[in-house]
This record gives sequence, structure tokens and C-alpha cells, in this order.
Amino acid sequence: MNNHLRALRAEHGWSQADLAERLDVSRQTVNAIETGKYDPSLPLAFRIARVFGSSIESIFDPGDQA
Repeated sequence: MNNHLRALRAEHGWSQADLAERLDVSRQTVNAIETGKYDPSLPLAFRIARVFGSSIESIFDPGDQA
């Protein structure tokens, strides 16, 4: 799954640690999502969307997955 998390985080001037604190997850979790090593759970995806005031679909893209 592709995502725009790194770009959104940069637009807000937040470090991975800043975003992790807002999401109540570890910095390593934010890093793993940004690098595509981890797909967030649905509740976490909703929290991410809420933090950025965006829809889940505008942040996450399933890419070539069927």
C-alpha cells in the first residue's frame, strides 16, 4: 500500500516523533508506515486521517494490490 504520510507530515513541520505522539504510537510505527513496511490497522488509519483532516483515501492508496 502506498501512502502520502511523509509528505503530509513534512507539510505540517512534524517529526516522526511528533506525529507518533499525536497518534499514540511509537516513532518506529510511523517510520514503518511511511516506508511501506507496515500497513496500519483500520482504527489507526482513521486516526491518521483525523489528525490531518483528510480522508483515508487521500492518504492511502492500495496501489497495484487487488
